Amino acid sequence: MLMAKDYYQILGVDKKASQDDIKKAFRKLAHKHHPDKGGDDATFKEVTEAYAILGDEKKRREYDTYGQSFPGGGAGPQGNPFGGFDFSQFQQGFGQGGVQFDFGDLFGDMFGGGAARTPRGRDISIDLEIPFKDAAFGTERTVLLAKVSTCDLCMGSGAKPGTELETCKTCNGSGQVHEVRNSILGQFASVRPCTACDGSGKIPKEKCPTCKGHGVLRKEEEIKISIPAGIDNGEMIRMPRQGEAVKNGVAGDLYVKVHVKPHAIFKREGANLVMDLPVKLTDALLGTTVSIETLEGKTLEVKIPVMKRAEELLRVRSKGIPTGGSSRGDLIIRLEVALPQKLSGKAKKSVDELKAEGL
Repeated sequence: MLMAKDYYQILGVDKKASQDDIKKAFRKLAHKHHPDKGGDDATFKEVTEAYAILGDEKKRREYDTYGQSFPGGGAGPQGNPFGGFDFSQFQQGFGQGGVQFDFGDLFGDMFGGGAARTPRGRDISIDLEIPFKDAAFGTERTVLLAKVSTCDLCMGSGAKPGTELETCKTCNGSGQVHEVRNSILGQFASVRPCTACDGSGKIPKEKCPTCKGHGVLRKEEEIKISIPAGIDNGEMIRMPRQGEAVKNGVAGDLYVKVHVKPHAIFKREGANLVMDLPVKLTDALLGTTVSIETLEGKTLEVKIPVMKRAEELLRVRSKGIPTGGSSRGDLIIRLEVALPQKLSGKAKKSVDELKAEGL
């Protein structure tokens, strides 16, 4: 006795699943088990049979009511699951070479079908090293890239300037070519962009002498990169449509990874700049005023108060990294008492006097 199949279990969905859920489950399993993808023939047949029933609301209702024995159900003679399965009710009927299915959006890119998509050029990634100061305040850089770009002579049309475009004879101006592929289940109809016209539906009467009708060509191109103020080491700048071009489509993007050179004096901590400043012992005891050079290259007078510890932090407001508008981080000065390596006799005498006072 032939055991009835549970189509819901085959597709891995609940009996209350929506038609959209059933469709998604079928897409996933068909992609996994399709013979052209190296899948198992028997499993693919079973999955397709299950979807043919559950994907049709009328057949699904009959299946839920009567089970697999309803007219058009899956079981056939000698246990062949396709023996009693009427594929002519599933789609468009029989063709000369067998059953023809138009899975369309069900298989999409897996079989090359579905709606035609706008071609997109390849993305490009480059590395750019800049000085610490330029990273803090922003700058512009111009780089020379060798990439596929739109032809300047024909402006991407592929036609010789002054000549016209004519309807592509391969696709009759539709920009798409319909193909039929043979399968164990019959024939699958698919749609792909026309290669003769690159999906535009038009071809030039006379090809552009520069790009030979391609509309794009590989050449060197200067790209101006605007580096925002406050960019950090390792950050990425995305420049839309600055990647490689493609005929009758949109260019890819350019990604610029920024590498910041270390500074001899300053280090970055978030939006703050940090620097180390040695302080003489006498200045630490009495206080002093020192001149330092800011990141901009300006001279800044900083008052160092009497230090209470050997290491202290001094904060100078709004002298750090720009954070947008007129806002900036702070400059953090790490004060550290620099002890003398040698003492003269006079200096030792002075230190003894301080020692006598309990200092």
